[in-house]
Amino acid sequence: MNIAKDWIYNTNIYEVNLRQYTKQGTFNAFAQHLPRLKEMGVKTLWFMPITPISKKEMKGTMGSYYACSDYTSINPEFGCLQDFKNLVDYAHKLEFKVIIDWVANHTGWDHVWTKTHPEWYERESNGEFKRASGMDDIIELDFSNKDMRQAMIEAMKFWVRKCGIDGFRCDLAFWVELDFWVEAIPQLNELKPLFWLAEADPLQYPQYMQVFDAAYAWIWMHKTEEWYQKKLHLNELRATLDNYENVPGLRAWFTSNHDENSWNGSEYEKYGAAAKALAVHSCTWPGIPLIYSGQELPNKTRLKFFDKDVIQWKKHCELHDFYAALLHLHYNNPALNARSDLFQLHTNTDASVLSYLRKKNEHEVIVFLNLSYHAVRFELLDKWIAGNFREAFTHHQNDFSINRNFEIKAWGWTVWVKE
Repeated sequence: MNIAKDWIYNTNIYEVNLRQYTKQGTFNAFAQHLPRLKEMGVKTLWFMPITPISKKEMKGTMGSYYACSDYTSINPEFGCLQDFKNLVDYAHKLEFKVIIDWVANHTGWDHVWTKTHPEWYERESNGEFKRASGMDDIIELDFSNKDMRQAMIEAMKFWVRKCGIDGFRCDLAFWVELDFWVEAIPQLNELKPLFWLAEADPLQYPQYMQVFDAAYAWIWMHKTEEWYQKKLHLNELRATLDNYENVPGLRAWFTSNHDENSWNGSEYEKYGAAAKALAVHSCTWPGIPLIYSGQELPNKTRLKFFDKDVIQWKKHCELHDFYAALLHLHYNNPALNARSDLFQLHTNTDASVLSYLRKKNEHEVIVFLNLSYHAVRFELLDKWIAGNFREAFTHHQNDFSINRNFEIKAWGWTVWVKE
């Protein structure tokens, strides 16, 4: 890893659904939220696609972000190119990193390339553009075409050169041939060291991690849903976590994103009372925590995908302090750096409590998650844990050399930071 990219090891990601973020739905309106997000501890802003949306075969009243009509233009719904450049400059001034969503696999039906270079697309047997799997508003690009591939790379370079973005979140990265990313990513990294986040699960597509920095823990996300529905034992979740530790790259841990929220429900529909405990896990297990627009409210509704559906912000977000405590701890404590050590701990209630230690030199963070429907009293069995710790939320003190007994309410958590 290039030393200039070391920042990714203790960053977090906040996904911005610009259309639904404000009534105006613009870059300029979103910019007013940056001081609040900085205070909350957000470090990297991921913007869903900012390119214009195809009108042909458009879904809903506003269409899908992911049906692009021009790779090097701005969706007028959001403002203009200068507005976005100003937003990136302001975000950088506030010490955010900015990445944008890149949809390489497909475009909308009236993308400019369908007119200027129709040979750059795959075709159906009847000669029509090939529809993407299960989605009628998008058509597949032909990655065997070298000219298209280079044009795609040049389009990505445009946003780095023109606006100074810091990386890309690559939509359905595993739908695109790996050799394209092997060709494209080094060329783009020559402009500046960029952060590359793949929409893929490293357990399923470990080969993509030879060029991507991070990918999504999708399997974990689905397993935790099954577990909450009492379809899995906690040991099966532990086994999944073990599997992730044996694959390359960083994992992005999440309980919600634009797809999950709109199509499968908010984290409260999926996880109920366990949602916050899983958020604690996302911020303390090795990897990168990912938060979706409005989770700090918390937003408990499904946001419409193809129509205007504004997040109902309040003067004070109920979970602002909750996420602030987690995100600042994750960023500032070396024990939670993605490269620090992980030790799974043991209690006399391992069937209910997931417990682990993160450690880097003298820095230590202990996490207990009660992943059960009942309160538990338990004893930490690892006798080598010792010293004074402070609880991150309550600020209570505990000397682990003396006291190893704890009580946590159902779906509760406790995070101990070594003094």
